[in-house]
Amino acid sequence: MVVKVENLRKLYGKFEALKGISFEVEEGEVFSLLGPNGAGKTTTVEILIGLREKSEGKIYYFNKEMEKIDKKIKSVIGISLQKTELFRELTVIETLKLFRSFYKDGYDPYEVLEKIELVEKEKERVKNLSGGQFQRLVVGLSFINDPKIIFLDEPTTGLDPQSRRKIWDIILELKNKGKTIFLTTHYMEEAQFLSDRVCIIDNGEIIALDTPQKLIENSNLETIIEIDGVYENFGKVIGTRTLVETNDPNGLIQKLIENKIENFTVRHPTLEDVFLKLTGKELRD
Repeated sequence: MVVKVENLRKLYGKFEALKGISFEVEEGEVFSLLGPNGAGKTTTVEILIGLREKSEGKIYYFNKEMEKIDKKIKSVIGISLQKTELFRELTVIETLKLFRSFYKDGYDPYEVLEKIELVEKEKERVKNLSGGQFQRLVVGLSFINDPKIIFLDEPTTGLDPQSRRKIWDIILELKNKGKTIFLTTHYMEEAQFLSDRVCIIDNGEIIALDTPQKLIENSNLETIIEIDGVYENFGKVIGTRTLVETNDPNGLIQKLIENKIENFTVRHPTLEDVFLKLTGKELRD
């Protein structure tokens, strides 16, 4: 067990951002905190890395209770925050060398440069990087100290699909090296693809925690038919789509055709469907 949280609460005045959440993160796993914006994901990470104080609860690292996150723990964790500022005039390799100098142990900056696929941008100034390149650099900085656990707070937000997949590849390589990854995301497909276990959080409360497959299986969701357009008499309207859960897809398809509804897809339930069933709202609300 790398991290354990018991009854963690965070209050901002009368507003309760975290309502007594508890979970454990096992060594070598990708543990994802999945939820919409404002659910409490970033607050949780900031408390665990020592940027924000908890109101109540207990935090354990490597089976030792931590009242405050001390320097010893900070030396073995890596961090990629949602909003990271870097020295824009420095080059990529200068930035890696600078961050490497903060730690006694760690990777060679040129090795990290290869891992994050920025060798061709070695002498490029940070200010000239694309969004995807910048984010790969930030992720590279998160593991340059060869940490035992890496916190990645929404590392792919705002990136195009290709850039997102490159970040996924880096995360999976880190996992294969035995690193523990604590990931926050509001992308369902990201959590489903990368995670060993997913903790779904909403309004500061944990509403489900298990492997992606078990979360889907335990939801007892049937086949999902997703219709383009608003058809309230068929199912739940989400934006410009209508979702219908059915144990008789063939019968429903026939009914849709009879009603001259042709733009629909038939699929198995996903984590997003689980979240919708548990909370009554979309993941990206």
